[in-house]
Amino acid sequence: MKHVLLTACLAATTAAAQSPMSGSEFESYVEGKTLYFAADGRRYGVEKYLSNRRVQWSFLDGQCKDGYWYEEANQICFIYEDNPSPQCWTFSQTSQGLSAKFENETDGRVLYEVESGGEDMMCLGPEIGV
Repeated sequence: MKHVLLTACLAATTAAAQSPMSGSEFESYVEGKTLYFAADGRRYGVEKYLSNRRVQWSFLDGQCKDGYWYEEANQICFIYEDNPSPQCWTFSQTSQGLSAKFENETDGRVLYEVESGGEDMMCLGPEIGV
């Protein structure tokens, strides 16, 4: 946990000096990876980046959402199956990994890459009820 906090603090310091990534830079960095993100020193979520700009996101709760991303106005925007409204972020590459600022709000959340891997995400099946 100390490593996550240190990484997040270092990323916060260097993020402001980095320029936004283009869509092709972002795609080159993420495709085929599973990246874990933190905010405010705590794990926030995980996203798997598939071919053809497809993604799968989870808030680390076992519920996964399929979607896709595209570039617009120097931002990387995501659309997920449960929300047709674009979620747009400015991504920058730091020496510690990616930083991402949520652009849909004036005081948007900033996420930091804290871990990367190729492993599968934990996605539970659909809820079955009576």
